[in-house]
Amino acid sequence: MHTSTRRPIWSYENRLLLILFLTFGFVFFDRLALSFLFPFMQDELDLSQTQLGMISSVLALTWALSGALAGVWSDSRAKRKSLLVVAVLGFSICSALSGLVGGFISLLVFRALMGLAEGPVLPISQSLMIQSSSPSRRGLNMGLLQGSSAGLIGAMIGPPVVIGLATHYGWRLAFYVTVIPGILLALCIWRWVREHPDGLPPPPARSAPINRWALLRERNVLLCMLISCFFLTWFIIIISFAPTFLVKYRQFSASDMGFVMSCLGAAWVYWGFAVPAISDRIGRKSALLIFAPIAALSPIAMIYTESVTTLGLVVFLTYTRLGCFTLFMATIPAETVPPQVLAGALGLIMGAGELVGGFLAPTIAGFAADQYGLPTAMWIAAGGACIAGLLALGLKETAPLVLQRRAAAGGQP
Repeated sequence: MHTSTRRPIWSYENRLLLILFLTFGFVFFDRLALSFLFPFMQDELDLSQTQLGMISSVLALTWALSGALAGVWSDSRAKRKSLLVVAVLGFSICSALSGLVGGFISLLVFRALMGLAEGPVLPISQSLMIQSSSPSRRGLNMGLLQGSSAGLIGAMIGPPVVIGLATHYGWRLAFYVTVIPGILLALCIWRWVREHPDGLPPPPARSAPINRWALLRERNVLLCMLISCFFLTWFIIIISFAPTFLVKYRQFSASDMGFVMSCLGAAWVYWGFAVPAISDRIGRKSALLIFAPIAALSPIAMIYTESVTTLGLVVFLTYTRLGCFTLFMATIPAETVPPQVLAGALGLIMGAGELVGGFLAPTIAGFAADQYGLPTAMWIAAGGACIAGLLALGLKETAPLVLQRRAAAGGQP
């Protein structure tokens, strides 16, 4: 056997990436299922656009609170694996129970419980993946984990699967079957994920607690929190209202709506890893400034583009911002704060975004849609994208290769 410096394909880094890719992708499969099924449920349960916004909002609220608390808890207890297993089982069961609802209140309760279970998944997965990633692959790994996984499984595979199940067997069955992959993924995490990568011992006990609120004095952390608020506004409004907007306002058929949302999912997959990979070379800040403004065109295109095929193409070309998510939600914070407070910082950034962009924005957008028409929600999404792009101007660059080049050239980071 010859000696090679290349890492084996089935290394722990790659194995962990695959498991967490599938896990977070399935989180978004469950989260987006309601948006795709809402046109089938709306008449039976007598739900309004405002109520759709409230259902999305309550999931985001509980997601934010549990994610922030779980990040701090996992930093102090070093029990990420067991918490991740419980979270995966919990959100799978809550998603399946959504098929039992009889009206708005019961649906609201089940989605709130689902948010509590889903919140810890992202910060814990990010901290596990960052700890096991080689520096040259950090951006790519995080892009695949958070961006491409949710796009492929949640937004690309999800629409035809849940719409097909709802069309042929009813929307309730589409919720019921979601428990099966959740159980399988929980078993994979329990069997193959480690608390710490090979050769890395558990972190030593600390004599004094770290003040996590001091993280807010870090310019990058504070800016990432603000960017998260407006990025999530763009994202949550689109995933919550686009299916209903295309069916009810644009009069697309369910299959045409599914095609457009699958194109959105394809863009999510591609840009989800392409933007972070590019940021490894040109810098995190530069990537945000290049790709963020383009995303504001996605909701506007849904209003004005006539052809279904053309809309699918435009959505693919402009839905670039999901690749930016991993930069401000994971990679930039990971390159800014100490490892022992990383999960807490990630939970704080995610929590702020979910509270504002996930909790407040959909309720406001749903009310505005009922009062002024569904296109209003799309314009609110576009505005959130524009503000987030402006905030990125204040970030400090953190990409290792870019900082090395600047140091070699005698520049400042």
